[in-house]
Amino acid sequence: MLAPCFNQDSIEPWQHYRHPLVRQLAFAIGSPNILSQVPQELQLKYHFSLHPDPVWQQHLQHYHPRLLALDKNPKPLEDFVGQLKSTRLGLRFEMLIWFWLLDHAYHAYTLLGHSIQKIDGPRTLGELDFLLRNEVTGQIEHWEIALKYYLAEADLSLPHWYGLNRSDTLYRKLNHFTQKQFQFQEALDYPIEQRYCILKGQLYLPTAYQAPIPAWVNLGRRLGSWGYQIPPQEKAFYRLQRHEWIYPNQEMSSDSPHWWTDGLYTSALNGEFYMFRVPVLI
Repeated sequence: MLAPCFNQDSIEPWQHYRHPLVRQLAFAIGSPNILSQVPQELQLKYHFSLHPDPVWQQHLQHYHPRLLALDKNPKPLEDFVGQLKSTRLGLRFEMLIWFWLLDHAYHAYTLLGHSIQKIDGPRTLGELDFLLRNEVTGQIEHWEIALKYYLAEADLSLPHWYGLNRSDTLYRKLNHFTQKQFQFQEALDYPIEQRYCILKGQLYLPTAYQAPIPAWVNLGRRLGSWGYQIPPQEKAFYRLQRHEWIYPNQEMSSDSPHWWTDGLYTSALNGEFYMFRVPVLI
């Protein structure tokens, strides 16, 4: 049995756009963070916040007219994302957020800088993803952007959420935010007054788990499952291409699988997500 898929029946508005990039852009803007709060287990050196889910819902609503226009003529979005030569999903996700932030007519932010390096003599201290002025509050905000996929193990506690590379853990990523990325008090001669982590993607529960789900896991969007078993054929899972990990295309991009390899799969019947891992043979 696959783990239960929370909010399976909820409407995910990004699925109503046709063009693959527009669907991904809508997801990047409107989807909630994968965490509902900063875990209490994390020892904070430099404090940061997470936007609540309604903030992203409002951003998506305000951007809906632009998304409709891009769905008819996606060339501006295609050209912008086409500047990216890397195939890394995290950089693609950052480009999507950057594209949205440059559309000043649809939100209350002024983009002051992107990929700002902080240098002290010969040393590079770090880099800020985005520096913004919130025109509603008047405050200067520092945003760090990440797209992550973590698989839970053991008791589902914070140290036991692993990326596809097991050295990439949720704890390590959050610790990097609080120990290093949010260390700066100013940038481009602006005093930083708010710090936000934009952490999106998807979390996956093991197919058989008994531990309670931590309070910091955001159930505002569906969770996926992961496991070493191939689901029954009637679930109609098919394998997603790499870019579809942000959000699947409107049409199936591959046939229902007759063979399986590591990767993310989704069900054509109900949109359930399943991360299949090939068992390690010892």
